[in-house]
Amino acid sequence: MIECVVNVSEGRDMTVLRALADACGDALCDVHSDADHNRTVFTLAQAGTRDAQVAARALAVAVAHNVSLVGHHGVHPLLGALDVVPFVPLGGTPGSQEIAVRAAQSFGRWWSAAYRVPVFLFGDADPRRRSLPHARRTAFSSRMPDFGPVEPHEHLGATAVGVRPPLVAVNCLLLTREVDVARRIARSVREETGGLPGVRALGFLLESVQRAQVSMNLIDLDRTGVEHACRRVRVLARQEKTDVAAVELVGLIPRRELDRCSDEFLAWSGLDAGAAIENRAGRPPRWLPGDQVA
Repeated sequence: MIECVVNVSEGRDMTVLRALADACGDALCDVHSDADHNRTVFTLAQAGTRDAQVAARALAVAVAHNVSLVGHHGVHPLLGALDVVPFVPLGGTPGSQEIAVRAAQSFGRWWSAAYRVPVFLFGDADPRRRSLPHARRTAFSSRMPDFGPVEPHEHLGATAVGVRPPLVAVNCLLLTREVDVARRIARSVREETGGLPGVRALGFLLESVQRAQVSMNLIDLDRTGVEHACRRVRVLARQEKTDVAAVELVGLIPRRELDRCSDEFLAWSGLDAGAAIENRAGRPPRWLPGDQVA
């Protein structure tokens, strides 16, 4: 099975988000929307005759007609309206990696040609295996797009398209509004600055709740799993004389990673079997938080 986890730079207009979700059809497994980040993650997978590749293109068309970067404000870094389109091979099926690479490259060529949006490849879709953070840092400066124009689209910006292993995106909301605390914790857990292996992390202030947040991508689950990362954030938060108020999963989690978590952690974090990507394919999508766009 090939999963596609599309990140769109819109997390506030619920009418638009419903239109985007409807475009995905039965392949839509999960929607996670965040107003502070002004970002929504759509998780797509095989369902019936519609696969993640077909759904991703339908979603992209809906983004082109409904989302613009003009006037966009949000705490999350971005390249474009259709910001990141990663294809993820699941389950170790023979040939799935090659299928995902072909799907990503085909999507990038199509999107850049159909809507004149610059596309930067990352991960295994990129012949040089450059990372998504590298694409964000170097886009239009030391690196030109792999497909499409050499300047960002006026309304849609640019898009990063790639292939990556399964990862977990998870946020830890702190019991403080001091964003410097969140940034210090993020720096301590981030692999790039000497933290946990396979962890990318940033600290944000969420204006809507007046709380700081440590936002993490766990890109190598064999080295650092979700429980280890979140527990480490809690230890560091307590050293800062605060604590973790809530754990928030962004999108879905591989079932094998969920199975590794202790019962105590599952109770604390609120994660359950419904969060596993393998348990969501072909079922009505989850909307988080709550059913705010239903």
